[in-house]
Amino acid sequence: MKHLLLNAEIFINNRRRFVEKMTDHSIAVFNSNDELPTNGDQLHKFKQNSDLLWLTGIEQEDTMLILFPNNPDPKFREVLVLVRPNELKEKWDGHRLRKREAQAISGIDTIVWLDSLDAMLQAWVHLAETIYLNTNENDRKSNYLPVRDYRYAELMRTRYPLHQYKRSAVILKELRSVKTPLEIDVMQMAIDITDNTFRRLLKFIRPGVMEYEIEAEIWHSFLSQRASGPAYGSIIASGNRARVLHYIENNQECKDGELLLMDFGAEYGNYCADLTRTIPVNGKFSRRQKTVYNACLHLHHYAASILKPGISIIDYTKKVGDEATVVFQKIGLLRKSDIKNEDPENRAYAKYLYHGISHHLGIDVHDVGTRTSPIKAGMVFTVEPGIYIEEEQMGIRIENNFWITRNGNKDLMKNIPITVEEIEAMMKK
Repeated sequence: MKHLLLNAEIFINNRRRFVEKMTDHSIAVFNSNDELPTNGDQLHKFKQNSDLLWLTGIEQEDTMLILFPNNPDPKFREVLVLVRPNELKEKWDGHRLRKREAQAISGIDTIVWLDSLDAMLQAWVHLAETIYLNTNENDRKSNYLPVRDYRYAELMRTRYPLHQYKRSAVILKELRSVKTPLEIDVMQMAIDITDNTFRRLLKFIRPGVMEYEIEAEIWHSFLSQRASGPAYGSIIASGNRARVLHYIENNQECKDGELLLMDFGAEYGNYCADLTRTIPVNGKFSRRQKTVYNACLHLHHYAASILKPGISIIDYTKKVGDEATVVFQKIGLLRKSDIKNEDPENRAYAKYLYHGISHHLGIDVHDVGTRTSPIKAGMVFTVEPGIYIEEEQMGIRIENNFWITRNGNKDLMKNIPITVEEIEAMMKK
């Protein structure tokens, strides 16, 4: 890992919160992700299972966590399972965690090697009535490969058919969506790294620069500040390409007179930042660009003002859509007849704002959480309205990250330049 050692209390608290939700006489088992092949003898860079990360902080492959709060032997009420270090393998693939290192990261005292687990786990399962197994229940999931969690669930049901089974994901979706102050501290580190990087870019961008050169600056800045890299594929889209929401080619020239939409965020300690800013390539907004930008900024501030406990994402999105309808009429994008004749299932404003306004943020950039239940204090959301005008070959999006408080929210990106005047002044320098 590139980041400094995190406070193990993060993971100790997370496990405590999960155990409090377990039923009596139950055991929960969590697995790491698979190592996935590319071609030949090569593997994709390993990415740990987010739930296992949230509970342990361990980034190493072939890791397991077993929680059994009713185990008669207190020593084995929480067990971290690691692959046994092998001298020959380490010569090829590098260092593997020793027990003391894993204890410092996770706050778990009992470490068991994977090759000695089976007999112990069988005895523990026989003492339990219910087994919690984990699967990916992120609402945005689109991967149907039989990954390790699903294969393991099938194995356990075959091996122990008379036990009761419960879904860990139901508990984790509720708990992971509400961040503790210790988690926010780590997210703020990722955000501050992103802030520093954006300020650097404002001094670097000029007509003629290539989108991939900007992406390279992002990587350089992130790594030099101990981030593991971008939290997701950076979107560096100049001109009309800014209307493509997930533009990833990043291979074109940024030209004089164009706006440049940059959607990027650092990952630090496995927690994500998610920033979007739209700036003029030449350092100066045209009159029309400024008008549309300020309309988008108004929507951003309006959305932030109503994002508070009690509202659901569905109702919140509808209210922002209502405000967008008014704003788009003011800047000449909609006529009264467009609004009067709109389809309630495909509202007129959606021609120019065709994505959601907010999503949960945390260990995953699209973190787990609900869209239908009321928002709770402790949740973290993006606020990212956009305006995309095909006729003007223009796309603008403005995005900050907000921590929901008891009565409102806290803008974790409040120090990052956002107004026309701030951006122009910094680019002029």
